[in-house]
Amino acid sequence: MLINRRAALLGGAGAALLGGLPAAAQDITFFRIGTGGTAGTYFPIGGLIANAISNPPGSRACAEGGSCGVPGLVATAVASNGSVANVNAIAGGSMQSGFVQSDVAFWGYTGTGIYEGRPKVDSLRAIANLYPESFHLVVRKGAGIKSIKDLKGKRMSLDEPGSGTLVDARLILAAYGMTEKDIKAEYLKPQQSADKLKDGALDAFFSVSGWPQGAISELAATTGIDLVPIDGPDAEKLIKQYSFFGTDEIPDTAYKNVAGVKTVSVNAIWVTSSKLPDALIYGVTAALWNPNTRKLLDSGHSKGKAIKLETALDGLGIPLHAGAEKFYKEKGLIK
Repeated sequence: MLINRRAALLGGAGAALLGGLPAAAQDITFFRIGTGGTAGTYFPIGGLIANAISNPPGSRACAEGGSCGVPGLVATAVASNGSVANVNAIAGGSMQSGFVQSDVAFWGYTGTGIYEGRPKVDSLRAIANLYPESFHLVVRKGAGIKSIKDLKGKRMSLDEPGSGTLVDARLILAAYGMTEKDIKAEYLKPQQSADKLKDGALDAFFSVSGWPQGAISELAATTGIDLVPIDGPDAEKLIKQYSFFGTDEIPDTAYKNVAGVKTVSVNAIWVTSSKLPDALIYGVTAALWNPNTRKLLDSGHSKGKAIKLETALDGLGIPLHAGAEKFYKEKGLIK
């Protein structure tokens, strides 16, 4: 549910969502962005975007050197269990938007994959593609794991229930002829996985995120880890079977003293509900691509540099929200 507080609470009378009235006479519109765990990439990126699109009543206008966000909007990044949880929250109305892996969004919208036999989330709509999310297979240095098939019998976390990472970890294992029964599987949040690997209580874990991921960076600097490639014929088969996967690479420079690897990726996309007003999502989309937001993204997180207008429509897998579509048409990205 979109939450508005009438301007009467601020001493004004009458209000409008998108400007046209003095700050004191505007509604406050609260806009939650579901992200992921605090140790991942979704959460800090969500904080940057929330800051960029917010412009609470009383703020200076963009032209005056103030916020270039949506007038009256107060956006917040909310930690969550990740993609699947965010889709469910948007469908239920407890979140106005969220970051979701492109595969999970597609399954939710079409009622396929992990949503087979469940109601379609056909109100799901895209605001923008953000960046590729790389599959990290992180292993403890000295664990003797050089390939996915070396994971047999090892203690491994596949990520927490409700996350897109868990869904895709199962698909990756299957592509290499393995199941959860072949490993000693645990289902932990990324930070919990990192802590247990650091303590020697875990051999490996999957993580899907833009690099560098905070918990992995800390492990690289303090404990010593390796990344295992996800490539070769089995990975090619995976990409052919599931079109939302793509080839990717984590470079040598991503993590201190850790060799880069070839891997696979999905897209991180920002989604919302078709039930939200067109004018609101138009404003949010415009604020995302404001030049001032570009400065925040470039300086606030290394993955922010990958969020670009020219790739905003890549690999969405679900329809755009009408408000976002209007913006992209005006920019010439849609004919």
